[in-house]
Amino acid sequence: MIHAVDIAPPATAPDDLRLGHWLVEQKKRPRVAFVGFPSDAGVKLNGGRPGAADAPGAIRKMLYKLTPDSRNYAAFCALLKRTTDLGNVQVSGDVDLDQQHLGEVLAPLLQQETIPIVLGGGHETAFGHFLGYAKSAQPVHITNIDAHADVRPLKNGKAHSGSPFFQALEFGANVCHGYTVLGLSPLSVAQAHIQYLMEKGCVFHWRNEIDHAFLHTYFTDLKQPTMLTLDMDVVHQAEAPGVSAPAADGIPLKLVYEAAYLAGKSPFVKSLDLVEVNPLVDKDLQTVRAAAVTLWYFLCGLTERTA
Repeated sequence: MIHAVDIAPPATAPDDLRLGHWLVEQKKRPRVAFVGFPSDAGVKLNGGRPGAADAPGAIRKMLYKLTPDSRNYAAFCALLKRTTDLGNVQVSGDVDLDQQHLGEVLAPLLQQETIPIVLGGGHETAFGHFLGYAKSAQPVHITNIDAHADVRPLKNGKAHSGSPFFQALEFGANVCHGYTVLGLSPLSVAQAHIQYLMEKGCVFHWRNEIDHAFLHTYFTDLKQPTMLTLDMDVVHQAEAPGVSAPAADGIPLKLVYEAAYLAGKSPFVKSLDLVEVNPLVDKDLQTVRAAAVTLWYFLCGLTERTA
């Protein structure tokens, strides 16, 4: 169901170790575990640009090259000693079945209080991520940083990259304890989707509302277990061209880094997925690099958790 990936850490001097040197080591009961979900079948069903299936491998290659934070070196290395890369969930192209498989992989990790970091894949990743909580009987609040609400109905009964939060909200309030989406683009969200969010009692904030002060308040005020899903198409196209559906009026990349750091720092953020990176249409791996750095900032935040 999950397969190790064959990505070697970079060849560097013994005093110049990179993240990959720690991540390739398998650990029992890790504090943090990377899991790849190389699916873009849902993107294709939703009319997006295919290619996100290649993102987990591309992001890993970039992430493995990064150094621990020299400003907090000992704590960062201590975290890396308890962090591992489990590999990729085997996907079939059947989105519903693959989401179930991702949930089955994540459930035992969540039960043992390991923090999963899921490398998507299209945004169909997020419902599989949510199913990890459902299968482990753990209620969770969903926070989505995204230009789109992604509450589209199923297409001919099939899940896709635009439906994950419709699926979660319809799953039931016994597991889905609310949905908040940050960074919506006014030119990319149908009125029907806003109406659905309001009918379901969800919280949403437009892109112009998102700044450093907002993010600091949001993540500081979290008071319930939260899964964070981060769609790289929330970033302005100039800074993140390699995504399934580029945003002509997205938020600055530095705010995504800030959100990742603050989420890592919050004891209420129990898991993260990062989705919609599309290496096939990227420019000089610009978006792949940004995704890897986003994950680096999440790890930075984790080193500062007090609980």
